[in-house]
Amino acid sequence: MAEILIAACPPIGHVGPLLSVARGLVDRGDRVTFLTAERHAAKILATGAHPHPLPAAADYDDTSFDADLPGRVETSGIARINFDITHLFVRPMRHQAQALSDLLAARPYDAVIVDSIFLGVLPMLMADDPHRPPVLTYSTTPLFLTSRDTAPGGTGITPGNGRFARLRNRLLNVVGQNVLLRPSHSAANAELQAIGAPKLPVFVLDSAILADRMIAPTVPEFEYRRSDLPDHVRFVGAVTPTPAEHFEPPVWWDELHSGRPVVHVTQGTIDNADLTRLVEPTIAALADEDVTVVVTTGGRDVGQIGIPLPANTFVAEFIPHDVLLPLVDVMVTNGGYGAVQRALIDGVPLVVAGNTEDKPEVAARVEWFGVGVNLRTGTPTSDAVKRAVREVLADDAYRQAARRLQSTHRRWDSVAEIASLVDEAIAERRVQVGHA
Repeated sequence: MAEILIAACPPIGHVGPLLSVARGLVDRGDRVTFLTAERHAAKILATGAHPHPLPAAADYDDTSFDADLPGRVETSGIARINFDITHLFVRPMRHQAQALSDLLAARPYDAVIVDSIFLGVLPMLMADDPHRPPVLTYSTTPLFLTSRDTAPGGTGITPGNGRFARLRNRLLNVVGQNVLLRPSHSAANAELQAIGAPKLPVFVLDSAILADRMIAPTVPEFEYRRSDLPDHVRFVGAVTPTPAEHFEPPVWWDELHSGRPVVHVTQGTIDNADLTRLVEPTIAALADEDVTVVVTTGGRDVGQIGIPLPANTFVAEFIPHDVLLPLVDVMVTNGGYGAVQRALIDGVPLVVAGNTEDKPEVAARVEWFGVGVNLRTGTPTSDAVKRAVREVLADDAYRQAARRLQSTHRRWDSVAEIASLVDEAIAERRVQVGHA
């Protein structure tokens, strides 16, 4: 039995996948402690792990950023990215670091798994301590790592080919790191200096690479090829929630077996406060189409939908994707990484409309790998959604590409792969300590 510490920033998009990892490690006999926001304690206990709350100064509610962070609503574009990195990733660093230090002092953990923006792990990673436990970082987004083969992460720019593309990538990376996102990097170094840690040897958004292993929770076939990808970045396949138990289908469930194509639209569980961005345009777009539309509001009251529901449209706050997606022909989504990969696990092609957080990068990969249409906006018109859904339904190339990724995904057992990486990192560290 190993002692494992998992640490995650408060947003459920960061906590959720690691809950599946925690459950898998507990099921094989490991003792797992999970450091994150106190509000997730019940979910952690349900996995068999032991919750430990982040200090209040490192906790935040990701559903109320604008209200809790004065000045955020006045920012946009690059200014918003710098604002968010500084306030959400960097400022909690010292409090996260102290919480990690306290836990490690109280118990000898064999390994630590942290989500990739939990920057409180950086002082430990950069300290010259051969006796620290191995650290594995877990990317909750597509890979943002700087590479000569890709444009900067977050831009949504696809890789391109040849010498010109590499020159473009190099220029964009230099400008991005040294000009556009320099405030974020400087803020991280200032915070590290304030707690007595050295400056970062890499760009702040590449810092997860400093760990002993970096976990990429996808398949290589859904990530851009990087000829300079470090060897300790490991693909493990998509991490998915535990399959639903005791699902009670809504009264309209038989409509999904009518023989008409089924289109599912969702704005996920976080970026769903304003359903006029995607849900309502999709309902309007498909009102007169010969399809069945299934809307989920991600836990929001369905009464927040502000337009009449056509006869072909059915709504629920939540339906487990492992139950719904096998019946779906096209998913319309704002591009949450987990939801997109969950669709591809079932071979479902996509229409993606997202322009916040990592969503442009997810949408770009959907386009690049031919598994759907990228609308290149977070607020598409109804006409744009209609054209895209028609295109995906009419062109079987999208379905075939999605089914190829479905076949690939099914060859991976992500939680078992992560458990194997944990064992590998522990064994490697024991050898290093023995030779120290």
